[in-house]
Amino acid sequence: MARLRFTLACGDYDRTRDLEEGTVRPDGIELTYLRLPVEETFFRMLRHREFEVAEMSMSSYVVSLQEDPAPFVALPVYTSRMFRHGSAYVNTNAGITAPEDLRGKTVGVPEYQLTANVWIRGILADQHGVPVDSVSYRTGGQETPGRVEKAKLDLPDSIQIEPIPPEKTLSAMLAEGEIDALYSPRIPRPFAERDPRVARLFPDVVAAEKEYFAATGIFPIMHVVVIRRDVYETHPWVAQSLYKAFVRAKASVFDRLYDTSALRFVLPWMTQQLEEAQELLGDDYWSYGLEANRDVLAAFLRYHHEQGLSKRLLQPEDLFAPESTESAVI
Repeated sequence: MARLRFTLACGDYDRTRDLEEGTVRPDGIELTYLRLPVEETFFRMLRHREFEVAEMSMSSYVVSLQEDPAPFVALPVYTSRMFRHGSAYVNTNAGITAPEDLRGKTVGVPEYQLTANVWIRGILADQHGVPVDSVSYRTGGQETPGRVEKAKLDLPDSIQIEPIPPEKTLSAMLAEGEIDALYSPRIPRPFAERDPRVARLFPDVVAAEKEYFAATGIFPIMHVVVIRRDVYETHPWVAQSLYKAFVRAKASVFDRLYDTSALRFVLPWMTQQLEEAQELLGDDYWSYGLEANRDVLAAFLRYHHEQGLSKRLLQPEDLFAPESTESAVI
């Protein structure tokens, strides 16, 4: 029988490299791997449903579950995880010397529903006394004018949010002091160019993130992998087939990173950083699956609901194709 031919749109990751190169092949499926920037993948999948399988923002996926019928079904595969304390930036003249100083300020966000921003707002509310509705939000393009929300949102009146002028960018407005802070997964250009007017909210990002993990045990999940619903309903077996393939593709990543014969990346202390990460976070800190990540998923879903992005509080088991959360045992 001929294999099904699917297109997978995904970023450039060590944990998916074997799928891209074809050294791992999902049972019964022939994959064409499109290596795309995440913003392009999300936009094209949400707006036009172009791919059978795609990496997807966790937040955008949860928003999409409110559609009837929901357009996608997710796998518990987390192509992106990242602590996000380093993704909050401030204008150095805005009088923000500690996170609680954000209350009453104006904060730029490329999109309110971005997963990174859900985590930032949740962490600031839980750990630093900055309620989600204690700041006002401005949305728009970070480096290029004209960005809009990919998904239609219906937010509560307590959330003060409006777009910036169409000809402006958030990065320039932050540097000029037209907004007080910026939450964004991408580094704003003024910070990258060492503009003294822009700094990180948490000066010692690594220390703040280690402290957060010690207190919560949470290593935030950013992205999942989704299957288009029409594909899943026609071939439900593809959920388990794809999930197993993603697991196999990740299996050798840590062995490769721990090979000291020659560094795979231009990081001089990569080996020691891996050892430290495993000591602090656990050997399998980038785990896939539902149960191993239940607490992380539950925290994200609570934040998503509290921030007005989901009308009801979802549970972790509401997110994934059931075929991908259990397997046969001999």
